[in-house]
Amino acid sequence: MRHLVVETRELSHPEYAANGASRCFFCKEELFAALQPIAERLGFKMLVYGANVDDLGDHRPGMQSARQRGVRAPLIESELGKEEIRALSRELGLPTWDKPSFACLSSRFQYGDPITAEKLRRVDAAEAFVRSLGFRQFRVRHHDRLARLELPLEDIPRLWQDDRHAQILRRFRELGYVYVAVDLAGFQSGSANLALTLQKRGGTRAAGEGEASR
Repeated sequence: MRHLVVETRELSHPEYAANGASRCFFCKEELFAALQPIAERLGFKMLVYGANVDDLGDHRPGMQSARQRGVRAPLIESELGKEEIRALSRELGLPTWDKPSFACLSSRFQYGDPITAEKLRRVDAAEAFVRSLGFRQFRVRHHDRLARLELPLEDIPRLWQDDRHAQILRRFRELGYVYVAVDLAGFQSGSANLALTLQKRGGTRAAGEGEASR
């Protein structure tokens, strides 16, 4: 199968770099805008992307861009979720059948925290180091000077084996983080959307309301 590598420039778009709640819309706009003329030039009649049915229950602004541009999602149309996709991949002998999920690095930042190339490089380096210690499924969430590490609950005890926690702290501080925290909720795919979900449910208080004294 022929592969083409297409360069996109999401960070050049102020709407994307501002990292609002619709960031993924502007990401997909940049991607589809770059791919559609290439597809037309090569004679393809349809552009598709890899959303699956498990994505339907989350905040996914990129789907709006796909609908507006007529980009189809065959996995959704086939009613396939992540577990079915993994099972079929394993049945077909694909080496990626159990590959950990990996979202865009920009999802490591809270909405409203501007995205920059330097911040992305920092998070990428932090996750590369955690991966080098043998962890497979995790996220490093960026909160200014604090890095919040999300791991599956069963993996958290491994942080205190072979001095991994000290190695992570040392490396993260080299990268510019002052504080390193482990999320007690464990690994949560899409946890950047948690604040949006809580707001919709009325689960958050106004800023400063009931704030504990420091």
